[in-house]
Amino acid sequence: MNDPGKRVVVLCGGESAERDVSHASGRSVARALLERGHEVTLIDPAAAVPVVAGPLRPGDDVKECAVGTTPPPRADRPRLRRRMHAALTGGPVLELLRDAELVFLALHGGWGEDGHVQALLEMAGLPFTGAGSAACAAAWHKHRARAVLAAAGLPVTEGVLWRPGTDEVPPDVQRLLAHGPVVTKPVADGSSVFVHRVASLPHLAQVAADVPADEELLVEPFLPGREFTVAVVGSRPLPVVEIELTTPLFDYAAKYQPGGASEICPARIPADFAHRLQEMALRAHRALGFGAHAYSRTDFRCDAHGEPHCIEVNALPGLTPTSLLPLAATGAAWTYPDLIHRLMNLTQP
Repeated sequence: MNDPGKRVVVLCGGESAERDVSHASGRSVARALLERGHEVTLIDPAAAVPVVAGPLRPGDDVKECAVGTTPPPRADRPRLRRRMHAALTGGPVLELLRDAELVFLALHGGWGEDGHVQALLEMAGLPFTGAGSAACAAAWHKHRARAVLAAAGLPVTEGVLWRPGTDEVPPDVQRLLAHGPVVTKPVADGSSVFVHRVASLPHLAQVAADVPADEELLVEPFLPGREFTVAVVGSRPLPVVEIELTTPLFDYAAKYQPGGASEICPARIPADFAHRLQEMALRAHRALGFGAHAYSRTDFRCDAHGEPHCIEVNALPGLTPTSLLPLAATGAAWTYPDLIHRLMNLTQP
């Protein structure tokens, strides 16, 4: 067990579309750490004033942070990235990181999940939670990750890359659309941001018109079946969570607006099917380089025949009180502070 009284810096916020979610995760993590007797400094490295709060000590209050139903504008990202790079490569934030005994990553998406921040911490020799830079980079690009999963024998759907700002609709995309609805999503983004279900070429043109010129879309067949997710902590798969939707897709709004979805843990499925999903999640975790020091969450969607397909692997899944990883932890009879304590024990060396 970790000794009480560690100096922990919690990084949250950041520059991605999941900035609001990350703020909520960071505050929840801070409360759990304080409950366990640790000293906490809560930092948003992309904020105009990077140090949000700290040092906080047991007994101090950390207020909850609500998540809006729409992500921050894409136009904010360049400014936020400049701030984040400056904060993590010099000045008082870097000094706070060097003084900490542990950096707890409550960042989601963007530089927090694609390996950028992890690489900076590795180069500085600082201990942090979650997967290393190589595994994060492997999982973040959905198309490349899918190739790795397929090579490991895991079931994945066909996916086609398309850069709408420069290319006409590729024949392979038209072929997929001719066989039924497709799902379009940024190939490198999280929290189901800017995900669309598309059933016609005119609708596809509308979606493409909103995509920045430098961004690639992943286009894949829409799977009409049930949706599940399985978290892995270290080498242990947690109970399966089923996501029951009131909308066709588990997009950003469905995740964070009331009534968008119901999450059930443990999922109401046969034991052998649950075991199969857990085994696939563990294989995906390992195939992408997530070792026993890391945690992840693998999302599955079933086809019309009830067969599950790996959709993606999340390197730093949400840690808000209502996020899917804490829900799975509850299914394993862990409290939220128990979960955070276990993630601390998986810290990168």
